[in-house]
Amino acid sequence: MRIPNLAKNNYQMRYPLTSRLATLLLTPLLALSAAAASRPQAKPNIIIILADDLGPGDISCAGATKVQTPNIDRLAAQGIRFTQGYAPSATCTPSRYSLLTGEYAWRQKAKTTTILDGDAPLCIEPGRLTLPAMLRQAGYHTGVVGKWHLGLGDGQTRVDFNGEVKPGPLEVGFDYCHIIPATVDRVPSVWIENHRVLGLDPADPITVSYLTNISDEPTGLERPDLLKQGADKQHSCTIINGISRIGYMKGGKSARFKDEELASTVVAKSVEFLEQRKDKPFFLEVGLFEPHVPRVAEPPFVGKSGCGVRGDVVQQIDWEVGEIMKALDRLNLATNTIVIFSSDNGPILFDGYYDRSVEDLNGHQPTAGLRGWKYLTFEGGCRVPFIARWPQQIKPRVSDQLFGLVDIYATLAKIVGQKIPAHTAPDSLDLSAVLLGKTKKNVRDHTVLHGIGGLALRQGDWKYIPATTSAGGMGSGANAADERFAAANIPEPLLFDLATDPSETTNVIAKHPAKAKRLARQLETIREAPAKPAKAKP
Repeated sequence: MRIPNLAKNNYQMRYPLTSRLATLLLTPLLALSAAAASRPQAKPNIIIILADDLGPGDISCAGATKVQTPNIDRLAAQGIRFTQGYAPSATCTPSRYSLLTGEYAWRQKAKTTTILDGDAPLCIEPGRLTLPAMLRQAGYHTGVVGKWHLGLGDGQTRVDFNGEVKPGPLEVGFDYCHIIPATVDRVPSVWIENHRVLGLDPADPITVSYLTNISDEPTGLERPDLLKQGADKQHSCTIINGISRIGYMKGGKSARFKDEELASTVVAKSVEFLEQRKDKPFFLEVGLFEPHVPRVAEPPFVGKSGCGVRGDVVQQIDWEVGEIMKALDRLNLATNTIVIFSSDNGPILFDGYYDRSVEDLNGHQPTAGLRGWKYLTFEGGCRVPFIARWPQQIKPRVSDQLFGLVDIYATLAKIVGQKIPAHTAPDSLDLSAVLLGKTKKNVRDHTVLHGIGGLALRQGDWKYIPATTSAGGMGSGANAADERFAAANIPEPLLFDLATDPSETTNVIAKHPAKAKRLARQLETIREAPAKPAKAKP
């Protein structure tokens, strides 16, 4: 409250006692107001919701008409939606690795970062300053719920799912975890909370193998009549909950998850985390399972999309996002919470299970017309939905600036005031100026994309894909002869001008050979040079 001097003097002359009383009452209020003005702004809470195999054309705010995603649409309407959002890889494990480390996964030499099995060792070195570890240093309580898929154990001894399961999320920066080890199509089909498998009966221990059938239970190949969904050979091992999986599992029957309850569990544990940590800054990574195979919709969503089971589980994703948003509203946390929604790679229809995703598409375009799918370095494999909402700081808009999952690390470090040590998060760019609307420039001028055939480079509007001879490096038993991976075999280099040809239909390398050579050299330099801390363009 500010009283003009003249009015204040007249007031004091006419009512001296009242004036002194008012001054006595007003002084502490003014002091409190000044203290509040000088108090540093509370650090924002942070939630990253990462879908699994969701495409840029799968959400209605980006043009989808056959499926409806009103909650994701509201998130976008209240924040920024990037039309040029990228996953650093066209497959899950390497993208998730890059998100948490700020480093391209293909740089990793000591650990395997290809598509990991459920008993594969942890691919992030314990003690490394990961995204959650950095945020923990900044005073955050950190948690991860849902899909993990970054390995468990030290690689020296077999993972013991009947004892303490570690190292894992708690050894790389998370204070709490409620996860499944890999993908829902891979054994073991169980939930792990912190270091223990939930609901495990010690009298029925878990054994897992990806090499030999150690189980006494039927497989999909032996008993296809028991299956809810038919599957290819790779996905036809041990049958769990009427669905055959990759790999063999024996025991642990009381601990096995039910596919029809996965989404509800993710929501329940995420909301529980928010409720328990609402009074101090928190970071929560929510790993959704949809629309990855096997696609199983919970009862309220069965048949609701008009695009078959894949469309149903996309709308299920929207419900999960909506429930988390409702919790933020109910707890009065929405205003100062950064919510980032994206996907670990682009979409795919058939991916091992005969669930009629192709037949029931009904005109829906998961890639929004972009070329390629999951596994491939074409835009359809790496371009993903990318939405960020922070009502306190982000003005609603749509942006065509480049933003990748690998950049989240450095961007959040800047926002929370943490300095990144040298050689940490070397490929991550601080794009906080982009996120907060302080620049309209493309601060990230290039990005490297990784698929089962190797690497590709996007530089400005140009896209260069080297020739490949095989779908190398896909890992985990994927068959290079499978038609899903045929497009990874590129007999000659490709150059696309995305400004005029966003769907990569025309190879213009013959018209621009010098440009192709420059991009090839740049990609090779990036590949061969030791990783250095990335710097944003001025």
